[in-house]
Amino acid sequence: MENETQTQQRRTPKFLHHCCYLIFLFIFFTLFSITQAFHYGDALSKSLLYFEAQRSGRLPYNQRVTWRHHSGLTDGLEQGVDLVGGYYDAGDHVKFGLPMAFTVTMLSWSAIEFRQEIVEAGELGHVMEAIKWGTDYFIKAHTSPNVLWAEVGDGDTDHYCWQRPEDMTTSRQAFKIDEKNPGSDLAGETAAAMAAASIVFKKTNPHYSQLLLHHAHQLFEFGDKYRGKYDGSVGVVKSYYASVSGYMDELLWAAMWLYKATDKEYYFDYIISKANTFGGIGWSITEFSWDVKYAGLQVLASKFLMDEKHKKHGDILEKYKSKAEYYICSCLNKNNGSNVERTPAGLLYVRQWNNMQYVSTATFLLTIYSNFLQSENQKLNCHDGLVGHEEILSFAKSQVDYILGLNPLNMSYLVGYGPKYPKRVHHRGASIVSYKENKGFIGCTQGYDNWYGVQEPNPNILVGALVGGPDNEDNFEDQRNNYMQTEACTYNTAPLVGVFAKFLQIEDRRLVHDSDSLLVASF
Repeated sequence: MENETQTQQRRTPKFLHHCCYLIFLFIFFTLFSITQAFHYGDALSKSLLYFEAQRSGRLPYNQRVTWRHHSGLTDGLEQGVDLVGGYYDAGDHVKFGLPMAFTVTMLSWSAIEFRQEIVEAGELGHVMEAIKWGTDYFIKAHTSPNVLWAEVGDGDTDHYCWQRPEDMTTSRQAFKIDEKNPGSDLAGETAAAMAAASIVFKKTNPHYSQLLLHHAHQLFEFGDKYRGKYDGSVGVVKSYYASVSGYMDELLWAAMWLYKATDKEYYFDYIISKANTFGGIGWSITEFSWDVKYAGLQVLASKFLMDEKHKKHGDILEKYKSKAEYYICSCLNKNNGSNVERTPAGLLYVRQWNNMQYVSTATFLLTIYSNFLQSENQKLNCHDGLVGHEEILSFAKSQVDYILGLNPLNMSYLVGYGPKYPKRVHHRGASIVSYKENKGFIGCTQGYDNWYGVQEPNPNILVGALVGGPDNEDNFEDQRNNYMQTEACTYNTAPLVGVFAKFLQIEDRRLVHDSDSLLVASF
């Protein structure tokens, strides 16, 4: 008996040591969870819900955004073609082909570049669903080799009404590009989207991947052979998505994605031979958007310098790289003179209308380029000196954190994320009572009378939407009629999908590293 008591007494200090350690760990992780600024995994999951809210057509059984219902079920009927599906680009109900295609290209690029991070976050399935909702529509819209339906509905009549997509009474006239009415920019971006998506589906759905490539080849050939700006052929788009940059960037962009998808020399030769005449190595750009693709093209071309088989074109690729670095340096405020402006709190600021689209695309390219420099053990060469990959990634993180609430207003500009976010998003469907709750028809102007002008928050939360964001002084007015700041677009959110996954992985690894260090220190 005495021996057992002595043994128990000898065990007690060790037992207490373990108890104290477990209590300490519990306090550490509790404090960490409280003080951790941003939950990038939550932001990622929510960003993907936004694309479900923007769906047009017959919604699937697994639709998670339940305040939406079927809409646009007769799209294309007047023209004798099935154009049901796709995405509404923003808060209205026109299906604009160019921004929709860019959205899908960016979602696909996210899934290619950050695939492992998205897998670890458990969101690859939802990313692929978001991509496929767009590419399924593009397959329908590409009715023959030299015909692509560019738009369904028109902005002028659409903007006259404020009603739910389920109640739509506005014109659903469809507009196309063809041999006599060219649109190389639209054909090029749609080819890029389908080529990039073909890479995403290559292993899991090879038949679908090949189908996408087939369409991408044809669309590129069509856009290259019959050259012209699509807004010259589809006049109704000029007030909404005019192709200011022209079509040369989209043709180079399409060739780039087709080369990445097929490894065919023809497309690489196109990127090299037309680098100068099409502006690929001529334009120094400080924005990347649905209209201007040069910066994204230049970043992708930079990576080819590391491949032995491309060494013979090193001079051209170096010029592509110098233009890519000009863009990155301008974002970092390290160019000589020509830099992207910033708000007093440090947000990149390109222009008044929907500025956040340029922030999200810049953040994406900065993160991509940081990865590239890290993998090659290189530095960025700016006018103001050399920059390491950590500094680039740190600045990208500052932009993401600003979006999620680290700003003077403590406002998350990703709707539905955090305790404070825009409640009066400029969005017809979100601002009117859900069709699921009230199936009574709401007429064209009835929405303006009963919903548009009221001060109450939207009855439906447009979760995951990145709104236009603050002005150049970090001010933001959460009003439904303030569409420059409170309207959201699919191409705002799309670049953030991969970025959120990347920063989630970094946070997870830091957490593991910190806990391992603590474990070692405690023994």
